[in-house]
Amino acid sequence: MGTGKRGLIASGVTVVCAVTVLAAPGTAFASPAPTPTPTAGASASSTAMPTKDLEAVRERLDKLYREAAAATDAYNAAEEKAQKQSAELVELAKKIVQGKEELAELKDRAGAAARAQYRSGGLPDEAHLMLSDDPQEFLDGAGRVLQGQHATKGLIAAMTRTQQDLEQYAEDASAQWKKLEAGRKAKASAKKKIEKRIATAEELESQLEESEKKRLAELEKQAALKAQTAWLDSGVLDEISGKATEQGKKAVEYATAQIGKPYEWGAEGPKTYDCSGLTSQAWASAGSPIPRTSQQQWQQLSRVDVKDMRPGDLIIYFDDASHVALYVGDGTIVHAPRPGRTVTLAGAGSMPILGVVRPGA
Repeated sequence: MGTGKRGLIASGVTVVCAVTVLAAPGTAFASPAPTPTPTAGASASSTAMPTKDLEAVRERLDKLYREAAAATDAYNAAEEKAQKQSAELVELAKKIVQGKEELAELKDRAGAAARAQYRSGGLPDEAHLMLSDDPQEFLDGAGRVLQGQHATKGLIAAMTRTQQDLEQYAEDASAQWKKLEAGRKAKASAKKKIEKRIATAEELESQLEESEKKRLAELEKQAALKAQTAWLDSGVLDEISGKATEQGKKAVEYATAQIGKPYEWGAEGPKTYDCSGLTSQAWASAGSPIPRTSQQQWQQLSRVDVKDMRPGDLIIYFDDASHVALYVGDGTIVHAPRPGRTVTLAGAGSMPILGVVRPGA
């Protein structure tokens, strides 16, 4: 690594350390590991990054990717809303076309009645009956007059209702357009945030030497293992004995079959997935569609205690419900972790668990 590049990342790490300390008072970095001996041929000016600084980079990357995951949830939610709103607009457009056709027909009928009255000399039917000398004709005519009056009132009422319906459809369509536009802006904002966070993370990672990237990956594994060990040491796995339902088995089979496929934000397969894209498609394949995002899954699906979970259940992670995985049993999950990673198996307790939800309940 050149001196200019090393100086750039050194400055970045200094900022990361400062941000980390200010944002999380009392947070302790991992104990520094022995500094590796430079390999033969390495630049004399190249100095291995201290473990505590690399740990700060790991925490910064974790924060950036978590923020990207939360923004991805917002993007997916906006996308789903846009699809529903577009469908509702199509239905409203159909109703407006149908209403206009009905109104045109009613106007034609009203016009026909007006022309008939004009041809009769402009006199109302009541006047024609009064001038009749035949009593029976008068009585028969009186009945027709009543029927005609009723029909005319019904025609006018139908025209009024149709006109009111058209006005309401127009108002609803206008409101839907406004919601669609607001959703478009929310989606664009979320996309911008996702891309910015990922670009920042990738830039930070690109400044690392290959040996530092390997050490960083090892630190990530150690952090996950430490969390998983603490979770298992709590004895929670001893209490988990639930058996998968047939649908749960199908969801697990689908999700595990995707192992090795790349993470891509906003993706629902079949080649790439984000975390909730994987879980939603797994359960869709099992014949039980569920909400698209991890936050919606947390909010809308039935919740169960961790000790009662069974294969096929979804584990929601972090306080903002920004990540989700599918429990496969034996303390293991399958999930799409983050950009730059692939669908993989991991320890169920390797991340902070918010709760467990059960599709198909």
